[in-house]
Amino acid sequence: MQPTRVLPAVSVLSLISVEYGGWALLGFLTGRGQLGQFREQFFRAGHAHAGVLLVLSLVYFLHLDRTGYSDRVKWLAGSLLLAGIMAQSGGFFIHLGLGQANRSSLGTVVTRFGALLMRRRWSSWPWVYSGAAAGVSSTNGARDRDTHGSSAATLRQSACARPSPWSPTGA
Repeated sequence: MQPTRVLPAVSVLSLISVEYGGWALLGFLTGRGQLGQFREQFFRAGHAHAGVLLVLSLVYFLHLDRTGYSDRVKWLAGSLLLAGIMAQSGGFFIHLGLGQANRSSLGTVVTRFGALLMRRRWSSWPWVYSGAAAGVSSTNGARDRDTHGSSAATLRQSACARPSPWSPTGA
């Protein structure tokens, strides 16, 4: 099985639980239950972080598929990313249940750990994107060339040789 087919499916299925969480949050906000300000704040934070980060992970997996990384590296990168997302958002829910206002708890530790896991994954975005843009995974030489026949490496070299329009001297 390919990691860039399985891991996005996990993200999409996780989004279903985020949708259910949104429905539950709406119920609490419209009066079907009471959370209190502290718990409502962390419910919203966990829900929002999970939704946004899972959607961003779909973009990550799209670009990861276009790199030349081995399947083992793709499994590792994708799994760490999903674990970080679950820990980041899950920590808010743990703090909602176990934490107290203005005090650290196991939930804040889990949230920070998730952020560290994701930092490692998101920081690899330039590698993923540059690899995909340069056609690293391409086995077809035509894919590495623009419409005028220039290779991606030639385009990068010429872009670096031009003076920067933002520098005061133009160099």
